[in-house]
Amino acid sequence: MSAVMPAVMTHRQRIIGFVLCIATILLAVLDTNIVSAATVPIVSDLDPAHGVDKIPWLIAAYQLAATAALPLYGKLCDVIGAKKVFIGAVATFLAGSALCGMAGSMGWLIAARALQGIGGGGLMSVTMVVLRELKGPEEKDGGKGGSVGGIIAGAGMALGPWLGGVLADHADWRWIFYVNLPIGLAVLAAAVRVLRLPAHSTRRTIDFLGAGLAAAFSTMLLLVTQWGGKDHAWSSPLIIGLSTATVAAFALFVRRQATAAEPALPLGLFRIREIRYGFAIQGLVGAAMMGSMVYVMIYLQVVRGIAASSAGLYLIPMAIGMTAVGLLSDRLATAGWSQKTFVVSGTVCASAALALLATLSTDTSLWTVRAALLLMGVGFGQLIGQLIQLVQDTAPAEQLGVATTGVRFFQTLGGALGAALFGTVLSRVYAARGPGGTTSTIGGLTGHARRQALDAFVSSTSVVFWSATAVMVLAAVLATRLPAGIRRKPEAEAETAEAAEVNATAFTTAPPLPR
Repeated sequence: MSAVMPAVMTHRQRIIGFVLCIATILLAVLDTNIVSAATVPIVSDLDPAHGVDKIPWLIAAYQLAATAALPLYGKLCDVIGAKKVFIGAVATFLAGSALCGMAGSMGWLIAARALQGIGGGGLMSVTMVVLRELKGPEEKDGGKGGSVGGIIAGAGMALGPWLGGVLADHADWRWIFYVNLPIGLAVLAAAVRVLRLPAHSTRRTIDFLGAGLAAAFSTMLLLVTQWGGKDHAWSSPLIIGLSTATVAAFALFVRRQATAAEPALPLGLFRIREIRYGFAIQGLVGAAMMGSMVYVMIYLQVVRGIAASSAGLYLIPMAIGMTAVGLLSDRLATAGWSQKTFVVSGTVCASAALALLATLSTDTSLWTVRAALLLMGVGFGQLIGQLIQLVQDTAPAEQLGVATTGVRFFQTLGGALGAALFGTVLSRVYAARGPGGTTSTIGGLTGHARRQALDAFVSSTSVVFWSATAVMVLAAVLATRLPAGIRRKPEAEAETAEAAEVNATAFTTAPPLPR
Protein backbone atom coordinates (compact mmCIF):
# COMPACT_ATOMS: atom_id res chain seq x y z
CA MET A 1 0.00 0.00 0.00
CA SER A 2 1.39 3.40 -0.89
CA ALA A 3 1.55 6.33 1.46
CA VAL A 4 -0.49 9.26 0.16
CA MET A 5 0.91 12.66 1.05
CA PRO A 6 -1.81 15.33 1.19
CA ALA A 7 -1.28 18.44 -0.93
CA VAL A 8 -1.70 22.04 0.16
CA MET A 9 -3.61 24.21 -2.32
CA THR A 10 -4.88 27.71 -1.84
CA HIS A 11 -8.47 28.57 -2.58
CA ARG A 12 -7.39 30.42 -5.74
CA GLN A 13 -5.45 27.39 -6.99
CA ARG A 14 -8.43 25.17 -6.36
CA ILE A 15 -10.66 27.51 -8.36
CA ILE A 16 -8.20 27.44 -11.26
CA GLY A 17 -7.97 23.65 -11.02
CA PHE A 18 -11.74 23.42 -11.06
CA VAL A 19 -11.90 25.56 -14.24
CA LEU A 20 -9.26 23.32 -15.87
CA CYS A 21 -11.37 20.27 -15.11
CA ILE A 22 -14.48 21.90 -16.57
CA ALA A 23 -12.60 22.71 -19.80
CA THR A 24 -11.23 19.16 -19.99
CA ILE A 25 -14.61 17.50 -19.44
CA LEU A 26 -16.15 19.76 -22.09
CA LEU A 27 -13.44 18.70 -24.56
CA ALA A 28 -14.20 15.05 -23.79
CA VAL A 29 -17.97 15.40 -24.20
CA LEU A 30 -17.68 17.46 -27.37
CA ASP A 31 -15.27 15.07 -29.03
CA THR A 32 -17.52 12.05 -28.55
CA ASN A 33 -20.13 13.42 -30.96
CA ILE A 34 -18.63 16.36 -32.85
CA VAL A 35 -17.20 14.15 -35.63
CA SER A 36 -20.59 12.65 -36.53
CA ALA A 37 -21.71 15.98 -38.00
CA ALA A 38 -18.76 16.17 -40.41
CA THR A 39 -18.47 12.65 -41.83
CA VAL A 40 -19.70 13.71 -45.29
CA PRO A 41 -17.11 16.49 -45.89
CA ILE A 42 -14.37 14.29 -44.40
CA VAL A 43 -15.15 11.44 -46.78
CA SER A 44 -15.53 13.81 -49.74
CA ASP A 45 -12.07 15.23 -49.08
CA LEU A 46 -10.05 12.16 -48.13
CA ASP A 47 -11.62 9.23 -50.00
CA PRO A 48 -14.72 10.04 -52.07
CA ALA A 49 -14.69 6.61 -53.75
CA HIS A 50 -14.47 4.26 -50.76
CA GLY A 51 -14.56 6.48 -47.69
CA VAL A 52 -18.20 5.80 -46.81
CA ASP A 53 -17.35 2.16 -46.05
CA LYS A 54 -14.75 3.34 -43.52
CA ILE A 55 -17.01 5.72 -41.58
CA PRO A 56 -17.96 3.07 -38.97
CA TRP A 57 -14.26 2.61 -38.18
CA LEU A 58 -13.79 6.37 -37.94
CA ILE A 59 -16.51 6.51 -35.28
CA ALA A 60 -15.59 3.25 -33.53
CA ALA A 61 -11.80 3.82 -33.35
CA TYR A 62 -12.17 6.52 -30.70
CA GLN A 63 -14.61 4.50 -28.58
CA LEU A 64 -12.57 1.30 -28.78
CA ALA A 65 -9.32 2.99 -27.77
CA ALA A 66 -10.93 5.06 -25.00
CA THR A 67 -12.59 2.01 -23.45
CA ALA A 68 -9.48 -0.15 -23.65
CA ALA A 69 -7.41 2.48 -21.82
CA LEU A 70 -9.80 2.98 -18.89
CA PRO A 71 -8.62 0.20 -16.53
CA LEU A 72 -4.99 1.26 -16.88
CA TYR A 73 -5.80 4.93 -16.26
CA GLY A 74 -7.48 4.12 -12.96
CA LYS A 75 -4.55 2.06 -11.69
CA LEU A 76 -2.02 4.66 -12.80
CA CYS A 77 -3.89 7.32 -10.81
CA ASP A 78 -3.62 5.18 -7.69
CA VAL A 79 0.05 4.34 -8.25
CA ILE A 80 1.74 7.52 -9.53
CA GLY A 81 -0.89 10.15 -8.71
CA ALA A 82 -3.71 11.77 -10.67
CA LYS A 83 -1.75 14.88 -11.75
CA LYS A 84 0.81 13.00 -13.86
CA VAL A 85 -1.86 10.80 -15.42
CA PHE A 86 -4.06 13.83 -16.13
CA ILE A 87 -1.21 15.64 -17.91
CA GLY A 88 -0.33 12.50 -19.87
CA ALA A 89 -3.93 11.95 -20.97
CA VAL A 90 -4.37 15.55 -22.13
CA ALA A 91 -1.03 15.47 -23.99
CA THR A 92 -1.98 12.21 -25.75
CA PHE A 93 -5.37 13.62 -26.70
CA LEU A 94 -3.76 16.75 -28.16
CA ALA A 95 -1.21 14.72 -30.14
CA GLY A 96 -4.05 12.66 -31.60
CA SER A 97 -6.05 15.81 -32.38
CA ALA A 98 -3.12 17.36 -34.25
CA LEU A 99 -2.55 14.18 -36.27
CA CYS A 100 -6.28 13.98 -37.08
CA GLY A 101 -6.18 17.54 -38.42
CA MET A 102 -3.17 16.74 -40.60
CA ALA A 103 -4.61 13.46 -41.93
CA GLY A 104 -4.05 12.82 -45.62
CA SER A 105 -6.08 9.61 -45.89
CA MET A 106 -8.89 7.79 -44.14
CA GLY A 107 -6.45 5.21 -42.79
CA TRP A 108 -4.30 7.96 -41.28
CA LEU A 109 -7.36 9.66 -39.79
CA ILE A 110 -8.68 6.42 -38.26
CA ALA A 111 -5.28 5.64 -36.68
CA ALA A 112 -4.97 9.19 -35.34
CA ARG A 113 -8.53 9.03 -34.05
CA ALA A 114 -7.57 5.88 -32.09
CA LEU A 115 -4.59 7.72 -30.55
CA GLN A 116 -6.92 10.59 -29.69
CA GLY A 117 -9.26 8.05 -28.07
CA ILE A 118 -6.48 6.71 -25.84
CA GLY A 119 -6.10 10.22 -24.45
CA GLY A 120 -9.85 10.80 -24.50
CA GLY A 121 -10.39 7.78 -22.26
CA GLY A 122 -8.62 9.71 -19.53
CA LEU A 123 -10.16 13.13 -20.12
CA MET A 124 -13.43 12.26 -18.42
CA SER A 125 -12.41 9.52 -15.98
CA VAL A 126 -9.10 10.94 -14.71
CA THR A 127 -10.58 14.43 -14.56
CA MET A 128 -13.24 13.13 -12.17
CA VAL A 129 -10.43 11.84 -9.93
CA VAL A 130 -8.75 15.25 -10.09
CA LEU A 131 -12.03 16.98 -9.23
CA ARG A 132 -12.40 14.70 -6.23
CA GLU A 133 -8.90 15.48 -4.97
CA LEU A 134 -9.40 19.21 -5.53
CA LYS A 135 -12.25 19.25 -3.04
CA GLY A 136 -11.57 20.46 0.46
CA PRO A 137 -12.02 18.00 3.33
CA GLU A 138 -15.27 19.69 4.32
CA GLU A 139 -16.68 18.89 0.85
CA LYS A 140 -15.72 15.23 0.55
CA ASP A 141 -18.28 13.89 2.94
CA GLY A 142 -21.43 15.39 1.54
CA GLY A 143 -24.37 14.36 -0.57
CA LYS A 144 -23.88 17.08 -3.13
CA GLY A 145 -21.96 16.46 -6.33
CA GLY A 146 -24.10 16.01 -9.42
CA SER A 147 -23.85 19.56 -10.71
CA VAL A 148 -20.67 19.36 -12.75
CA GLY A 149 -21.60 16.16 -14.59
CA GLY A 150 -25.12 17.29 -15.45
CA ILE A 151 -24.19 20.80 -16.61
CA ILE A 152 -21.22 19.79 -18.74
CA ALA A 153 -22.90 16.72 -20.24
CA GLY A 154 -25.94 18.83 -21.13
CA ALA A 155 -23.89 21.63 -22.65
CA GLY A 156 -21.69 19.21 -24.60
CA MET A 157 -24.67 17.27 -25.93
CA ALA A 158 -26.23 20.48 -27.27
CA LEU A 159 -23.02 22.06 -28.59
CA GLY A 160 -21.25 19.02 -30.07
CA PRO A 161 -23.27 18.30 -33.22
CA TRP A 162 -23.98 22.01 -33.76
CA LEU A 163 -20.31 23.00 -33.50
CA GLY A 164 -19.25 20.15 -35.76
CA GLY A 165 -21.77 21.19 -38.39
CA VAL A 166 -20.77 24.87 -38.23
CA LEU A 167 -17.06 24.12 -38.58
CA ALA A 168 -17.68 21.67 -41.42
CA ASP A 169 -20.01 24.02 -43.31
CA HIS A 170 -18.28 27.37 -42.82
CA ALA A 171 -14.62 26.56 -42.18
CA ASP A 172 -12.84 23.26 -42.80
CA TRP A 173 -13.49 19.86 -41.23
CA ARG A 174 -9.90 19.83 -39.94
CA TRP A 175 -10.79 22.58 -37.48
CA ILE A 176 -12.99 20.06 -35.67
CA PHE A 177 -9.69 18.67 -34.39
CA TYR A 178 -7.52 21.80 -34.43
CA VAL A 179 -9.96 23.62 -32.15
CA ASN A 180 -8.86 21.29 -29.35
CA LEU A 181 -5.25 22.48 -29.47
CA PRO A 182 -5.38 26.00 -27.98
CA ILE A 183 -7.76 24.94 -25.21
CA GLY A 184 -5.80 21.79 -24.45
CA LEU A 185 -2.41 23.52 -24.45
CA ALA A 186 -3.75 26.14 -22.03
CA VAL A 187 -5.04 23.35 -19.79
CA LEU A 188 -1.66 21.59 -19.90
CA ALA A 189 0.34 24.70 -19.03
CA ALA A 190 -1.97 25.63 -16.16
CA ALA A 191 -2.10 22.06 -14.83
CA VAL A 192 1.69 21.79 -14.65
CA ARG A 193 1.92 25.07 -12.77
CA VAL A 194 -1.17 25.06 -10.53
CA LEU A 195 -2.29 21.52 -9.69
CA ARG A 196 -0.96 20.22 -6.38
CA LEU A 197 -2.58 16.88 -5.79
CA PRO A 198 -1.77 14.17 -3.23
CA ALA A 199 1.59 12.52 -3.99
CA HIS A 200 2.31 8.79 -3.62
CA SER A 201 5.56 8.18 -1.79
CA THR A 202 5.66 4.37 -1.84
CA ARG A 203 6.43 2.50 -5.05
CA ARG A 204 3.72 0.07 -6.19
CA THR A 205 3.52 -2.31 -9.12
CA ILE A 206 1.11 -1.88 -12.02
CA ASP A 207 -0.88 -4.84 -13.27
CA PHE A 208 -0.14 -4.38 -16.96
CA LEU A 209 -1.25 -7.95 -17.73
CA GLY A 210 -4.62 -7.37 -16.06
CA ALA A 211 -5.06 -4.05 -17.84
CA GLY A 212 -4.14 -5.73 -21.12
CA LEU A 213 -6.69 -8.49 -20.58
CA ALA A 214 -9.35 -5.89 -19.73
CA ALA A 215 -8.47 -3.98 -22.90
CA ALA A 216 -8.65 -7.17 -24.99
CA PHE A 217 -11.95 -8.24 -23.46
CA SER A 218 -13.63 -4.84 -23.83
CA THR A 219 -12.29 -4.27 -27.36
CA MET A 220 -13.50 -7.64 -28.61
CA LEU A 221 -16.87 -7.14 -26.92
CA LEU A 222 -17.26 -3.78 -28.65
CA LEU A 223 -16.30 -5.33 -32.00
CA VAL A 224 -18.90 -8.08 -31.52
CA THR A 225 -21.57 -5.47 -30.84
CA GLN A 226 -20.39 -3.31 -33.76
CA TRP A 227 -20.30 -6.13 -36.32
CA GLY A 228 -22.84 -8.68 -35.07
CA GLY A 229 -26.09 -8.67 -37.02
CA LYS A 230 -24.88 -5.80 -39.23
CA ASP A 231 -21.65 -6.45 -41.11
CA HIS A 232 -21.66 -10.15 -40.21
CA ALA A 233 -24.41 -12.55 -39.17
CA TRP A 234 -24.52 -13.56 -35.52
CA SER A 235 -23.98 -17.17 -36.63
CA SER A 236 -20.97 -16.35 -38.81
CA PRO A 237 -17.61 -17.98 -37.92
CA LEU A 238 -16.07 -14.55 -37.31
CA ILE A 239 -18.67 -13.45 -34.73
CA ILE A 240 -18.75 -16.85 -33.02
CA GLY A 241 -14.96 -16.93 -32.85
CA LEU A 242 -14.77 -13.36 -31.60
CA SER A 243 -17.45 -14.03 -28.99
CA THR A 244 -15.58 -17.11 -27.77
CA ALA A 245 -12.36 -15.11 -27.50
CA THR A 246 -14.23 -12.40 -25.58
CA VAL A 247 -15.48 -14.91 -23.01
CA ALA A 248 -12.00 -16.43 -22.69
CA ALA A 249 -10.37 -13.01 -22.21
CA PHE A 250 -12.96 -12.12 -19.57
CA ALA A 251 -12.33 -15.37 -17.67
CA LEU A 252 -8.57 -14.77 -17.76
CA PHE A 253 -9.10 -11.20 -16.59
CA VAL A 254 -11.19 -12.28 -13.60
CA ARG A 255 -8.63 -14.93 -12.68
CA ARG A 256 -5.83 -12.41 -12.94
CA GLN A 257 -7.68 -9.93 -10.71
CA ALA A 258 -8.19 -12.65 -8.10
CA THR A 259 -4.48 -13.56 -7.97
CA ALA A 260 -2.54 -10.37 -8.79
CA ALA A 261 -0.82 -8.51 -5.96
CA GLU A 262 -1.95 -5.13 -7.36
CA PRO A 263 -4.95 -5.89 -9.63
CA ALA A 264 -6.10 -3.38 -12.24
CA LEU A 265 -9.70 -3.67 -11.01
CA PRO A 266 -9.62 -5.15 -7.48
CA LEU A 267 -12.39 -7.66 -6.97
CA GLY A 268 -12.58 -6.50 -3.37
CA LEU A 269 -14.36 -3.36 -4.59
CA PHE A 270 -17.37 -5.52 -5.44
CA ARG A 271 -17.71 -6.47 -1.78
CA ILE A 272 -18.60 -2.84 -1.03
CA ARG A 273 -22.35 -2.61 -1.46
CA GLU A 274 -22.48 0.95 -2.78
CA ILE A 275 -19.77 0.30 -5.37
CA ARG A 276 -21.27 -3.01 -6.48
CA TYR A 277 -24.66 -1.44 -7.08
CA GLY A 278 -23.11 1.73 -8.49
CA PHE A 279 -21.27 -0.23 -11.18
CA ALA A 280 -24.39 -2.26 -12.02
CA ILE A 281 -26.69 0.77 -12.20
CA GLN A 282 -24.18 2.67 -14.35
CA GLY A 283 -24.00 -0.24 -16.79
CA LEU A 284 -27.78 -0.39 -17.06
CA VAL A 285 -27.96 3.39 -17.51
CA GLY A 286 -25.42 3.14 -20.34
CA ALA A 287 -27.53 0.51 -22.08
CA ALA A 288 -30.76 2.50 -21.69
CA MET A 289 -29.16 5.74 -22.91
CA MET A 290 -28.01 3.95 -26.05
CA GLY A 291 -31.55 2.65 -26.55
CA SER A 292 -33.03 6.11 -26.25
CA MET A 293 -30.80 8.59 -28.03
CA VAL A 294 -29.90 6.47 -31.06
CA TYR A 295 -33.39 5.21 -31.81
CA VAL A 296 -35.09 8.54 -31.20
CA MET A 297 -32.85 9.96 -33.92
CA ILE A 298 -33.65 7.03 -36.22
CA TYR A 299 -37.39 7.46 -35.59
CA LEU A 300 -37.24 11.18 -36.42
CA GLN A 301 -35.33 10.62 -39.66
CA VAL A 302 -36.98 7.44 -40.96
CA VAL A 303 -40.59 7.92 -39.83
CA ARG A 304 -40.95 11.70 -39.68
CA GLY A 305 -38.62 12.55 -42.58
CA ILE A 306 -36.53 15.04 -40.59
CA ALA A 307 -33.02 15.72 -41.89
CA ALA A 308 -30.13 14.44 -39.78
CA SER A 309 -28.88 17.95 -38.95
CA SER A 310 -32.34 19.05 -37.82
CA ALA A 311 -32.95 15.83 -35.89
CA GLY A 312 -29.93 16.65 -33.75
CA LEU A 313 -31.72 19.76 -32.50
CA TYR A 314 -34.26 17.52 -30.77
CA LEU A 315 -31.54 16.66 -28.26
CA ILE A 316 -31.65 20.24 -26.97
CA PRO A 317 -34.54 19.53 -24.54
CA MET A 318 -32.54 16.60 -23.16
CA ALA A 319 -29.53 18.87 -22.73
CA ILE A 320 -31.73 21.48 -21.01
CA GLY A 321 -32.99 18.84 -18.58
CA MET A 322 -29.46 17.73 -17.72
CA THR A 323 -28.27 21.30 -17.26
CA ALA A 324 -31.25 22.27 -15.10
CA VAL A 325 -30.68 19.31 -12.79
CA GLY A 326 -27.01 20.16 -12.58
CA LEU A 327 -27.83 23.71 -11.49
CA LEU A 328 -30.42 22.54 -8.94
CA SER A 329 -28.62 19.50 -7.51
CA ASP A 330 -26.72 21.37 -4.79
CA ARG A 331 -29.91 23.09 -3.59
CA LEU A 332 -31.74 19.77 -3.54
CA ALA A 333 -28.89 18.21 -1.58
CA THR A 334 -29.05 21.08 0.91
CA ALA A 335 -32.79 20.45 1.20
CA GLY A 336 -32.09 16.88 2.27
CA TRP A 337 -31.82 14.85 -0.93
CA SER A 338 -29.33 12.03 -0.41
CA GLN A 339 -27.38 10.30 -3.15
CA LYS A 340 -29.85 7.42 -2.95
CA THR A 341 -32.73 9.86 -3.47
CA PHE A 342 -31.05 11.30 -6.57
CA VAL A 343 -30.37 7.86 -8.05
CA VAL A 344 -33.88 6.55 -7.37
CA SER A 345 -35.48 9.73 -8.71
CA GLY A 346 -33.22 9.72 -11.77
CA THR A 347 -33.96 6.12 -12.71
CA VAL A 348 -37.70 6.63 -12.21
CA CYS A 349 -37.73 9.77 -14.40
CA ALA A 350 -35.73 8.02 -17.12
CA SER A 351 -38.06 5.00 -16.96
CA ALA A 352 -41.10 7.25 -17.40
CA ALA A 353 -39.46 9.03 -20.35
CA LEU A 354 -38.65 5.75 -22.10
CA ALA A 355 -42.20 4.51 -21.53
CA LEU A 356 -43.50 7.72 -23.12
CA LEU A 357 -41.25 7.18 -26.14
CA ALA A 358 -42.66 3.66 -26.45
CA THR A 359 -46.08 5.17 -27.23
CA LEU A 360 -44.89 7.04 -30.35
CA SER A 361 -46.77 6.48 -33.59
CA THR A 362 -46.35 7.74 -37.15
CA ASP A 363 -48.29 10.93 -36.38
CA THR A 364 -47.54 11.61 -32.70
CA SER A 365 -46.98 15.28 -31.96
CA LEU A 366 -43.28 16.12 -32.08
CA TRP A 367 -43.79 18.05 -28.86
CA THR A 368 -44.34 14.66 -27.20
CA VAL A 369 -40.88 13.65 -28.38
CA ARG A 370 -39.41 16.87 -27.00
CA ALA A 371 -41.23 16.39 -23.67
CA ALA A 372 -39.95 12.81 -23.38
CA LEU A 373 -36.39 13.92 -24.08
CA LEU A 374 -36.68 16.75 -21.54
CA LEU A 375 -37.81 14.22 -18.92
CA MET A 376 -34.99 11.94 -20.04
CA GLY A 377 -32.49 14.73 -19.42
CA VAL A 378 -33.92 15.33 -15.95
CA GLY A 379 -33.47 11.64 -15.19
CA PHE A 380 -30.00 11.14 -16.63
CA GLY A 381 -28.85 14.48 -15.21
CA GLN A 382 -29.46 13.14 -11.69
CA LEU A 383 -27.49 9.98 -12.43
CA ILE A 384 -24.36 11.22 -14.19
CA GLY A 385 -22.64 12.89 -11.25
CA GLN A 386 -24.30 11.12 -8.34
CA LEU A 387 -23.20 7.59 -9.25
CA ILE A 388 -19.57 8.71 -9.54
CA GLN A 389 -19.89 10.56 -6.22
CA LEU A 390 -21.44 7.48 -4.64
CA VAL A 391 -18.55 5.25 -5.71
CA GLN A 392 -15.90 7.80 -4.74
CA ASP A 393 -17.41 8.32 -1.28
CA THR A 394 -17.20 4.63 -0.43
CA ALA A 395 -13.99 3.55 -2.20
CA PRO A 396 -10.82 3.11 -0.13
CA ALA A 397 -8.52 6.11 -0.61
CA GLU A 398 -5.77 4.08 -2.30
CA GLN A 399 -8.29 2.71 -4.85
CA LEU A 400 -10.01 5.98 -5.77
CA GLY A 401 -8.65 5.91 -9.33
CA VAL A 402 -9.73 2.38 -10.25
CA ALA A 403 -13.13 2.89 -8.62
CA THR A 404 -13.76 6.10 -10.57
CA THR A 405 -12.66 4.75 -13.95
CA GLY A 406 -14.62 1.57 -13.19
CA VAL A 407 -17.86 3.57 -13.29
CA ARG A 408 -17.05 4.84 -16.78
CA PHE A 409 -15.88 1.37 -17.87
CA PHE A 410 -19.17 -0.26 -16.93
CA GLN A 411 -21.15 2.53 -18.59
CA THR A 412 -19.28 2.01 -21.87
CA LEU A 413 -19.71 -1.75 -21.80
CA GLY A 414 -23.38 -1.34 -20.93
CA GLY A 415 -23.82 0.99 -23.88
CA ALA A 416 -22.16 -1.53 -26.21
CA LEU A 417 -24.37 -4.37 -25.03
CA GLY A 418 -27.41 -2.11 -25.25
CA ALA A 419 -26.59 -1.23 -28.85
CA ALA A 420 -26.33 -4.91 -29.77
CA LEU A 421 -29.50 -5.89 -27.89
CA PHE A 422 -31.69 -3.10 -29.20
CA GLY A 423 -30.34 -3.38 -32.74
CA THR A 424 -31.20 -7.07 -32.80
CA VAL A 425 -34.67 -6.41 -31.36
CA LEU A 426 -35.38 -3.76 -33.99
CA SER A 427 -34.30 -5.89 -36.94
CA ARG A 428 -36.10 -9.03 -35.72
CA VAL A 429 -39.41 -7.29 -35.01
CA TYR A 430 -39.32 -5.36 -38.29
CA ALA A 431 -38.57 -8.55 -40.24
CA ALA A 432 -41.63 -10.19 -38.67
CA ARG A 433 -44.02 -7.25 -39.18
CA GLY A 434 -42.71 -5.40 -42.24
CA PRO A 435 -43.46 -5.85 -45.94
CA GLY A 436 -40.15 -7.56 -46.55
CA GLY A 437 -36.60 -6.34 -46.84
CA THR A 438 -34.64 -4.49 -44.16
CA THR A 439 -35.11 -1.09 -42.53
CA SER A 440 -32.60 0.42 -44.98
CA THR A 441 -35.04 -0.15 -47.87
CA ILE A 442 -37.85 1.95 -46.37
CA GLY A 443 -36.69 5.12 -48.13
CA GLY A 444 -37.28 3.57 -51.55
CA LEU A 445 -40.83 2.34 -50.87
CA THR A 446 -44.01 4.11 -51.97
CA GLY A 447 -47.76 3.87 -51.44
CA HIS A 448 -49.20 1.08 -49.32
CA ALA A 449 -45.87 -0.71 -48.98
CA ARG A 450 -44.29 2.41 -47.47
CA ARG A 451 -47.17 2.90 -45.05
CA GLN A 452 -46.93 -0.73 -43.96
CA ALA A 453 -43.17 -0.41 -43.58
CA LEU A 454 -43.47 2.75 -41.45
CA ASP A 455 -46.11 1.15 -39.21
CA ALA A 456 -43.88 -1.89 -38.78
CA PHE A 457 -40.88 0.30 -38.04
CA VAL A 458 -42.77 2.33 -35.42
CA SER A 459 -43.98 -0.84 -33.71
CA SER A 460 -40.40 -2.13 -33.79
CA THR A 461 -39.04 1.02 -32.13
CA SER A 462 -41.81 0.74 -29.55
CA VAL A 463 -40.51 -2.71 -28.62
CA VAL A 464 -37.02 -1.23 -28.38
CA PHE A 465 -38.19 1.55 -26.06
CA TRP A 466 -40.17 -0.88 -23.91
CA SER A 467 -37.03 -3.02 -23.66
CA ALA A 468 -35.04 0.04 -22.62
CA THR A 469 -37.77 0.86 -20.09
CA ALA A 470 -37.40 -2.60 -18.58
CA VAL A 471 -33.63 -2.08 -18.31
CA MET A 472 -34.13 1.25 -16.55
CA VAL A 473 -36.79 -0.17 -14.22
CA LEU A 474 -34.26 -2.82 -13.19
CA ALA A 475 -31.81 0.01 -12.47
CA ALA A 476 -34.48 1.70 -10.33
CA VAL A 477 -35.02 -1.52 -8.37
CA LEU A 478 -31.27 -1.76 -7.71
CA ALA A 479 -31.25 1.90 -6.67
CA THR A 480 -33.80 1.20 -3.94
CA ARG A 481 -31.34 -1.29 -2.44
CA LEU A 482 -28.71 1.38 -1.87
CA PRO A 483 -28.28 2.35 1.79
CA ALA A 484 -29.92 5.61 2.79
CA GLY A 485 -26.63 7.05 4.06
CA ILE A 486 -23.11 6.68 2.76
CA ARG A 487 -20.83 4.58 4.90
CA ARG A 488 -17.34 5.97 4.38
CA LYS A 489 -14.56 3.40 4.46
CA PRO A 490 -12.02 3.71 7.29
CA GLU A 491 -9.22 4.42 4.82
CA ALA A 492 -11.17 7.27 3.28
CA GLU A 493 -11.95 8.72 6.71
CA ALA A 494 -8.28 8.60 7.68
CA GLU A 495 -7.28 10.33 4.44
CA THR A 496 -9.86 13.04 4.97
CA ALA A 497 -8.77 13.63 8.56
CA GLU A 498 -5.10 13.85 7.57
CA ALA A 499 -5.87 16.23 4.72
CA ALA A 500 -7.96 18.36 7.06
CA GLU A 501 -5.01 18.78 9.42
CA VAL A 502 -2.56 19.73 6.65
CA ASN A 503 -4.98 22.10 4.89
CA ALA A 504 -6.48 23.72 7.97
CA THR A 505 -4.94 27.13 7.39
CA ALA A 506 -5.83 27.11 3.70
CA PHE A 507 -9.56 26.67 4.31
CA THR A 508 -10.27 28.57 7.53
CA THR A 509 -11.07 31.78 5.68
CA ALA A 510 -11.92 30.46 2.22
CA PRO A 511 -15.53 29.62 1.31
CA PRO A 512 -16.27 26.17 -0.16
CA LEU A 513 -15.32 25.70 -3.81
CA PRO A 514 -18.41 26.32 -5.98
CA ARG A 515 -19.59 23.29 -7.92
